[in-house]
Amino acid sequence: MKLLFWSQWAFATAVQVALLFLLAVNKSGDVASHYRVLAIAASIASVPLCVVFHTYSMHNGYLVGIARIGAAWAALVAVLTFSAFLTKTSELFSREVVLEWVIGGYAIQALVYVPLQYFFKQVQGNQRYARPSIIVGAGQLAFDLASKLRYERKEAMLGVVALDDEDLYEVENTSRYFPTLGVVSQLRSILKDNDVSRVYIALPAKETDQIEGLYVDLLDANVDVVWVPDFANLKLLNHSIQNLGGMPAIHLNESPLTSSPGAALMKSLMDRTLAVLGVIALAPVLVSCAIAVKLSSPGPILFKQKRHGWNGNIIEVLKFRSMKVHEDNQVKQAQKEDPRITRAGRFLRRSSLDELPQLFNVIKGDMALVGPRPHALAHNDYYSDKIIAYMARHRIKPGITGLAQISGYRGETETLDKMQKRVEMDLEYINHWSLWLDVKILIKTPLTLVSKDIY
Repeated sequence: MKLLFWSQWAFATAVQVALLFLLAVNKSGDVASHYRVLAIAASIASVPLCVVFHTYSMHNGYLVGIARIGAAWAALVAVLTFSAFLTKTSELFSREVVLEWVIGGYAIQALVYVPLQYFFKQVQGNQRYARPSIIVGAGQLAFDLASKLRYERKEAMLGVVALDDEDLYEVENTSRYFPTLGVVSQLRSILKDNDVSRVYIALPAKETDQIEGLYVDLLDANVDVVWVPDFANLKLLNHSIQNLGGMPAIHLNESPLTSSPGAALMKSLMDRTLAVLGVIALAPVLVSCAIAVKLSSPGPILFKQKRHGWNGNIIEVLKFRSMKVHEDNQVKQAQKEDPRITRAGRFLRRSSLDELPQLFNVIKGDMALVGPRPHALAHNDYYSDKIIAYMARHRIKPGITGLAQISGYRGETETLDKMQKRVEMDLEYINHWSLWLDVKILIKTPLTLVSKDIY
């Protein structure tokens, strides 16, 4: 909803700029030129950050929205601080003014967000319930669509229309929680009697003739016609629909990093910045782990393993060596009481400290902080023809942690079903990727680091 975004953004920008100018006047009696430049820079930079963090999405609850505003505001402050450092202009600004602006700016944005979000939700709700919609279709697809429209989108879903008398029983049986309005031959009277505004066609692509017939028949019916194709059996990846020279193009498999370069740049900046800070903060831990590995058994401190990275490119992933030096030509993951694991290595694996050197992979650009965990090449060869869309995990950079890891799918995957669940979580992450999701995963990761299931 573009109106919602720009209205919320304009109001938030206006209040934060007004606060900055008011603080500057209170401090020095006027608004100096560097404060005016700061206001312009903050206003421009806030647009992509609000988009990346989904700050003004209608799907946000009030607390989630306030948290997203905080994340976007913190990112904006970080960008502006870094820019001031590079341009050597930080000394121009009063620390008192900047600090009050940072704290007060967020507080005011959070306060105005709640009533504005409530107002737009009320407006959207009134629009949806003004005139109802109906579904033409049969089977599970029609039922699933009806459920999403009514319970997720809160749309006034009137009921389901079957294709013919033969399908009527199936519709009544499958969609028993929603009214069955009749069959397609009665569609005109159904539209007229119920003042319908939108017709959803829930039919598979193979019913092309039926879909075309319905579309042509409804051209003069003064209703919106929406076709919802049945892609239930396809493993879609970040799918979207684009206008390609007047022709609708459905993207079934698209990488978020190529479809949204601005968001990908923000993710890369966040990953590398946090990785550098992590290396500095954890330097004593890194040194202690290195000493423990060196004393545990003969061999190198770091274990380098070739794995698939972004778009299937081969990268060398770094880990603290947790096993005795051995050949690793077979598909054999570490297991409980594995004799190859050293005493120090067992502790490192349980605490996931063996993964810390991958911070250098992030700084180098081979990995991200959050993403699908990279598997050994032999493991990828083994599972690629056994699990559908297994290699689609590599459409984005692999991560040190990920949605699968915080969801309980860490460590050994001794059964095909467990690996299947991990892959499903990885694809779920790719389909719903956002910086906000990365932040939540990073926050939850420490709570899952110590596990009895990691050997």
